[in-house]
Amino acid sequence: MLLPQKIYYVLHVFHLRMQKKIMIVDDDPDILITIRELFESEGFEVFTVPCGEDCIQELENGFKGVILMDIMMPHMDGWTTIRKIVIKGLNKGNIFFMISDKDECALKSDDLKQYIKNFINKPFDTRQLLQTVKEYFIKPK
Repeated sequence: MLLPQKIYYVLHVFHLRMQKKIMIVDDDPDILITIRELFESEGFEVFTVPCGEDCIQELENGFKGVILMDIMMPHMDGWTTIRKIVIKGLNKGNIFFMISDKDECALKSDDLKQYIKNFINKPFDTRQLLQTVKEYFIKPK
């Protein structure tokens, strides 16, 4: 029996909230380290990858959780990565946030923005980043 889309989403979000898994996709090693340490200190299981190709590989290996995706990366930018993820059907069971400079976030691809839960501008406040992402993991009362 197929679940209606809304029920599927509610169950999916509840499942994610129990797992606390996050993947950071950024070509800047300093960003990867900073965000990794931030979320590990809060009990998250953290995956870091330096490019879109590696993100897709992790998704093909079964990763489910929140993905923080940089927009500007060499070889394949964040928008191209999201497009490939959607085409392959790997977006299901994941929540996407885009991270980049304010001007780059303004240039969001209209056909892909439906898959993005939030845009986070660089430079970001680590406490605010943590709070924004943690909202998707808070257990229902």
